[in-house]
Amino acid sequence: MIQIPRHDVPTRNVKRLLAILEPDLQGKIDDLEEDAEWFSMTLGSALRVFGVRCAEDPAVAELETWESCVTAMQVSSALFASARATTDTVECLIDHKKRAIRSGAGPWAHAGNWLTAFWLAALCREKRRLNELCEVPVAQLRNAGGVFDSYIYDWVEALQAYWLKQPQLGDKLVAAVDGTDPDVLRHADADGVLRLMYPPMNLLTQLARGDAEKFNAELAKAIRWHKEYWTDDEDRELDAQGFVALGLTAVSCLARDAGFALTVESEYLPEGLLDAGWVGEFPT
Repeated sequence: MIQIPRHDVPTRNVKRLLAILEPDLQGKIDDLEEDAEWFSMTLGSALRVFGVRCAEDPAVAELETWESCVTAMQVSSALFASARATTDTVECLIDHKKRAIRSGAGPWAHAGNWLTAFWLAALCREKRRLNELCEVPVAQLRNAGGVFDSYIYDWVEALQAYWLKQPQLGDKLVAAVDGTDPDVLRHADADGVLRLMYPPMNLLTQLARGDAEKFNAELAKAIRWHKEYWTDDEDRELDAQGFVALGLTAVSCLARDAGFALTVESEYLPEGLLDAGWVGEFPT
Protein backbone atom coordinates (compact mmCIF):
# COMPACT_ATOMS: atom_id res chain seq x y z
CA MET A 1 0.00 0.00 0.00
CA ILE A 2 1.37 3.42 -1.00
CA GLN A 3 0.59 6.17 1.50
CA ILE A 4 0.84 9.83 0.52
CA PRO A 5 0.10 12.23 3.39
CA ARG A 6 -1.77 15.45 2.80
CA HIS A 7 0.07 18.72 3.28
CA ASP A 8 -0.34 20.37 6.68
CA VAL A 9 -3.79 21.90 6.91
CA PRO A 10 -4.57 24.24 9.83
CA THR A 11 -7.67 23.12 11.71
CA ARG A 12 -7.75 25.29 14.82
CA ASN A 13 -10.22 27.78 13.28
CA VAL A 14 -12.43 25.28 11.42
CA LYS A 15 -15.43 25.54 13.74
CA ARG A 16 -15.29 29.33 13.77
CA LEU A 17 -14.99 29.42 9.99
CA LEU A 18 -17.90 27.01 9.51
CA ALA A 19 -20.03 29.16 11.79
CA ILE A 20 -19.63 31.88 9.14
CA LEU A 21 -19.59 29.82 5.95
CA GLU A 22 -22.56 27.53 6.57
CA PRO A 23 -25.18 30.25 7.32
CA ASP A 24 -23.88 32.20 4.32
CA LEU A 25 -24.34 29.10 2.13
CA GLN A 26 -27.85 28.59 3.49
CA GLY A 27 -28.76 32.12 2.50
CA LYS A 28 -27.43 31.65 -1.01
CA ILE A 29 -29.32 28.38 -1.42
CA ASP A 30 -32.53 30.09 -0.30
CA ASP A 31 -31.92 32.85 -2.84
CA LEU A 32 -31.83 30.29 -5.68
CA GLU A 33 -35.61 30.20 -5.35
CA GLU A 34 -35.71 33.88 -6.27
CA ASP A 35 -32.90 34.36 -8.80
CA ALA A 36 -30.79 31.80 -10.71
CA GLU A 37 -27.95 34.33 -10.80
CA TRP A 38 -27.01 33.14 -7.31
CA PHE A 39 -25.63 29.95 -8.87
CA SER A 40 -22.53 31.95 -9.77
CA MET A 41 -21.58 31.99 -6.08
CA THR A 42 -23.58 29.21 -4.42
CA LEU A 43 -21.65 26.30 -5.92
CA GLY A 44 -18.32 27.84 -4.94
CA SER A 45 -19.60 28.37 -1.39
CA ALA A 46 -20.85 24.78 -1.16
CA LEU A 47 -17.50 23.43 -2.33
CA ARG A 48 -15.68 25.59 0.20
CA VAL A 49 -17.82 24.30 3.07
CA PHE A 50 -17.09 20.74 1.94
CA GLY A 51 -13.36 21.46 1.72
CA VAL A 52 -13.27 23.08 5.16
CA ARG A 53 -15.17 20.12 6.62
CA CYS A 54 -12.56 17.82 5.09
CA ALA A 55 -9.77 19.84 6.71
CA GLU A 56 -10.79 18.41 10.07
CA ASP A 57 -12.32 15.18 8.76
CA PRO A 58 -10.16 14.02 5.84
CA ALA A 59 -11.62 10.51 5.82
CA VAL A 60 -15.21 11.84 5.60
CA ALA A 61 -15.97 9.75 8.66
CA GLU A 62 -18.49 12.25 10.06
CA LEU A 63 -22.06 12.58 8.86
CA GLU A 64 -21.77 16.38 8.65
CA THR A 65 -18.90 16.10 6.15
CA TRP A 66 -20.91 13.71 3.99
CA GLU A 67 -23.88 16.09 4.17
CA SER A 68 -21.68 18.94 2.93
CA CYS A 69 -20.56 16.80 -0.02
CA VAL A 70 -24.16 15.91 -0.84
CA THR A 71 -25.22 19.57 -0.62
CA ALA A 72 -22.50 20.59 -3.07
CA MET A 73 -23.63 17.78 -5.39
CA GLN A 74 -27.26 18.88 -5.13
CA VAL A 75 -26.39 22.50 -5.89
CA SER A 76 -24.33 21.52 -8.93
CA SER A 77 -27.09 19.25 -10.23
CA ALA A 78 -29.71 21.94 -9.63
CA LEU A 79 -27.60 24.36 -11.69
CA PHE A 80 -27.97 22.16 -14.77
CA ALA A 81 -31.60 21.37 -14.00
CA SER A 82 -32.24 25.14 -13.89
CA ALA A 83 -30.32 25.70 -17.11
CA ARG A 84 -32.37 23.08 -18.98
CA ALA A 85 -35.75 23.85 -17.41
CA THR A 86 -38.63 24.69 -19.75
CA THR A 87 -40.77 26.12 -16.93
CA ASP A 88 -40.26 29.06 -14.59
CA THR A 89 -39.10 26.81 -11.75
CA VAL A 90 -37.82 23.28 -11.28
CA GLU A 91 -38.15 21.28 -8.06
CA CYS A 92 -34.80 20.28 -6.57
CA LEU A 93 -33.89 18.70 -3.25
CA ILE A 94 -31.10 20.70 -1.64
CA ASP A 95 -29.98 20.33 1.97
CA HIS A 96 -32.90 18.08 3.00
CA LYS A 97 -35.51 20.43 1.56
CA LYS A 98 -37.42 20.43 -1.73
CA ARG A 99 -37.09 23.82 -3.35
CA ALA A 100 -38.64 25.53 -6.36
CA ILE A 101 -35.43 26.67 -8.04
CA ARG A 102 -35.67 29.47 -10.57
CA SER A 103 -34.85 28.54 -14.16
CA GLY A 104 -32.31 30.50 -16.15
CA ALA A 105 -28.92 29.29 -14.91
CA GLY A 106 -27.71 28.91 -18.50
CA PRO A 107 -24.77 31.35 -18.23
CA TRP A 108 -23.28 29.23 -15.43
CA ALA A 109 -23.95 25.85 -17.01
CA HIS A 110 -20.52 25.79 -18.63
CA ALA A 111 -17.99 23.00 -19.06
CA GLY A 112 -16.06 23.80 -15.88
CA ASN A 113 -19.15 23.51 -13.72
CA TRP A 114 -20.24 20.42 -15.65
CA LEU A 115 -17.02 18.65 -14.66
CA THR A 116 -17.53 19.65 -11.02
CA ALA A 117 -21.11 18.37 -11.13
CA PHE A 118 -19.98 15.08 -12.68
CA TRP A 119 -17.27 14.58 -10.04
CA LEU A 120 -19.67 15.26 -7.19
CA ALA A 121 -22.35 12.96 -8.59
CA ALA A 122 -19.73 10.23 -8.98
CA LEU A 123 -18.57 10.69 -5.37
CA CYS A 124 -22.17 10.37 -4.19
CA ARG A 125 -22.90 7.39 -6.51
CA GLU A 126 -25.83 9.32 -8.01
CA LYS A 127 -26.55 7.31 -11.14
CA ARG A 128 -29.66 9.27 -12.07
CA ARG A 129 -27.84 12.57 -11.84
CA LEU A 130 -24.90 11.19 -13.83
CA ASN A 131 -27.35 10.07 -16.52
CA GLU A 132 -28.94 13.52 -16.59
CA LEU A 133 -25.55 15.25 -16.84
CA CYS A 134 -24.61 12.97 -19.73
CA GLU A 135 -27.72 14.17 -21.56
CA VAL A 136 -26.43 17.76 -21.55
CA PRO A 137 -25.26 18.52 -25.12
CA VAL A 138 -21.71 19.78 -25.41
CA ALA A 139 -23.05 22.46 -27.74
CA GLN A 140 -25.03 23.85 -24.79
CA LEU A 141 -21.87 23.96 -22.68
CA ARG A 142 -20.02 25.80 -25.43
CA ASN A 143 -22.79 28.40 -25.62
CA ALA A 144 -23.05 28.88 -21.88
CA GLY A 145 -20.12 31.17 -21.44
CA GLY A 146 -16.76 30.84 -19.80
CA VAL A 147 -13.43 30.78 -21.59
CA PHE A 148 -11.98 27.30 -22.01
CA ASP A 149 -9.46 25.54 -24.19
CA SER A 150 -10.97 23.07 -26.62
CA TYR A 151 -9.68 19.99 -24.76
CA ILE A 152 -12.24 20.47 -22.01
CA TYR A 153 -15.12 19.73 -24.39
CA ASP A 154 -13.45 16.52 -25.59
CA TRP A 155 -12.98 15.62 -21.93
CA VAL A 156 -16.68 16.14 -21.20
CA GLU A 157 -17.57 13.96 -24.19
CA ALA A 158 -15.12 11.29 -23.03
CA LEU A 159 -16.74 11.15 -19.60
CA GLN A 160 -20.19 11.02 -21.16
CA ALA A 161 -19.03 8.20 -23.45
CA TYR A 162 -17.53 6.27 -20.53
CA TRP A 163 -20.66 6.53 -18.42
CA LEU A 164 -23.02 5.75 -21.29
CA LYS A 165 -20.73 2.99 -22.66
CA GLN A 166 -20.43 4.63 -26.06
CA PRO A 167 -17.85 3.57 -28.69
CA GLN A 168 -16.32 7.03 -29.14
CA LEU A 169 -14.68 6.89 -25.70
CA GLY A 170 -11.21 6.10 -27.05
CA ASP A 171 -11.20 8.84 -29.67
CA LYS A 172 -12.50 11.44 -27.22
CA LEU A 173 -9.92 10.48 -24.59
CA VAL A 174 -7.09 10.78 -27.10
CA ALA A 175 -8.40 14.17 -28.25
CA ALA A 176 -8.70 15.40 -24.66
CA VAL A 177 -5.18 14.28 -23.74
CA ASP A 178 -3.71 15.77 -26.92
CA GLY A 179 -5.49 19.02 -26.14
CA THR A 180 -3.58 19.42 -22.86
CA ASP A 181 -0.30 19.88 -24.75
CA PRO A 182 1.12 23.25 -23.60
CA ASP A 183 1.78 24.17 -27.24
CA VAL A 184 -1.95 24.16 -28.06
CA LEU A 185 -3.29 25.75 -24.88
CA ARG A 186 -4.61 29.28 -25.35
CA HIS A 187 -6.31 30.13 -22.06
CA ALA A 188 -5.48 27.80 -19.17
CA ASP A 189 -2.30 27.78 -17.11
CA ALA A 190 -0.16 24.94 -18.48
CA ASP A 191 1.08 23.92 -15.04
CA GLY A 192 -2.45 23.60 -13.67
CA VAL A 193 -3.56 21.63 -16.71
CA LEU A 194 -0.61 19.23 -16.39
CA ARG A 195 -0.93 18.60 -12.68
CA LEU A 196 -4.70 18.86 -12.17
CA MET A 197 -6.60 18.34 -15.43
CA TYR A 198 -4.53 15.73 -17.27
CA PRO A 199 -4.23 13.15 -14.43
CA PRO A 200 -7.96 12.21 -14.28
CA MET A 201 -7.85 11.68 -18.06
CA ASN A 202 -4.88 9.35 -17.65
CA LEU A 203 -6.67 7.45 -14.89
CA LEU A 204 -9.83 7.06 -16.96
CA THR A 205 -7.67 5.69 -19.77
CA GLN A 206 -6.28 2.98 -17.47
CA LEU A 207 -9.76 2.27 -16.15
CA ALA A 208 -11.13 1.88 -19.67
CA ARG A 209 -8.26 -0.50 -20.46
CA GLY A 210 -8.96 -2.53 -17.31
CA ASP A 211 -5.37 -2.08 -16.13
CA ALA A 212 -5.63 -1.86 -12.33
CA GLU A 213 -1.87 -2.03 -11.77
CA LYS A 214 -1.18 0.90 -14.09
CA PHE A 215 -4.16 2.76 -12.63
CA ASN A 216 -2.66 2.59 -9.14
CA ALA A 217 0.81 3.58 -10.33
CA GLU A 218 -0.61 6.61 -12.14
CA LEU A 219 -2.88 7.46 -9.20
CA ALA A 220 0.12 7.69 -6.87
CA LYS A 221 1.87 9.97 -9.36
CA ALA A 222 -1.27 12.09 -9.74
CA ILE A 223 -1.66 12.54 -5.98
CA ARG A 224 1.94 13.71 -5.71
CA TRP A 225 1.33 16.21 -8.52
CA HIS A 226 -1.81 17.42 -6.74
CA LYS A 227 0.17 17.92 -3.55
CA GLU A 228 2.96 19.74 -5.38
CA TYR A 229 0.50 22.09 -7.09
CA TRP A 230 -1.33 23.05 -3.91
CA THR A 231 1.88 23.61 -1.94
CA ASP A 232 3.61 25.78 -4.54
CA ASP A 233 2.84 28.91 -2.51
CA GLU A 234 1.36 29.80 0.86
CA ASP A 235 -1.99 30.99 -0.51
CA ARG A 236 -2.61 27.68 -2.27
CA GLU A 237 -1.75 25.71 0.84
CA LEU A 238 -4.69 27.34 2.63
CA ASP A 239 -7.15 26.99 -0.27
CA ALA A 240 -9.88 24.49 0.63
CA GLN A 241 -10.00 23.35 -3.01
CA GLY A 242 -6.72 21.56 -2.47
CA PHE A 243 -7.72 19.59 0.63
CA VAL A 244 -9.46 16.91 -1.49
CA ALA A 245 -8.41 15.79 -4.99
CA LEU A 246 -11.95 15.98 -6.33
CA GLY A 247 -11.42 14.62 -9.84
CA LEU A 248 -8.94 11.95 -8.76
CA THR A 249 -11.28 10.77 -6.00
CA ALA A 250 -14.23 10.68 -8.40
CA VAL A 251 -12.40 8.57 -11.01
CA SER A 252 -11.14 6.36 -8.17
CA CYS A 253 -14.77 5.85 -7.11
CA LEU A 254 -15.58 4.78 -10.66
CA ALA A 255 -12.64 2.39 -10.53
CA ARG A 256 -13.71 0.96 -7.16
CA ASP A 257 -17.19 0.40 -8.51
CA ALA A 258 -15.69 -1.34 -11.55
CA GLY A 259 -13.87 -3.79 -9.27
CA PHE A 260 -10.41 -2.22 -9.04
CA ALA A 261 -8.57 -2.68 -5.74
CA LEU A 262 -6.89 0.61 -4.86
CA THR A 263 -3.38 0.44 -3.43
CA VAL A 264 -2.96 4.17 -2.77
CA GLU A 265 -4.03 5.81 0.47
CA SER A 266 -4.11 9.55 1.09
CA GLU A 267 -6.17 12.16 2.89
CA TYR A 268 -6.59 13.69 -0.58
CA LEU A 269 -8.68 10.56 -1.39
CA PRO A 270 -11.26 10.35 1.42
CA GLU A 271 -11.90 6.72 2.28
CA GLY A 272 -15.45 7.58 3.36
CA LEU A 273 -16.17 8.54 -0.26
CA LEU A 274 -14.26 5.71 -1.90
CA ASP A 275 -16.07 3.01 0.06
CA ALA A 276 -19.53 4.55 -0.48
CA GLY A 277 -20.23 3.90 3.19
CA TRP A 278 -22.55 6.89 3.55
CA VAL A 279 -24.56 6.25 0.38
CA GLY A 280 -28.22 5.73 1.25
CA GLU A 281 -27.86 7.27 4.72
CA PHE A 282 -30.62 9.80 3.86
CA PRO A 283 -32.62 10.81 0.76
CA THR A 284 -30.56 12.82 -1.67
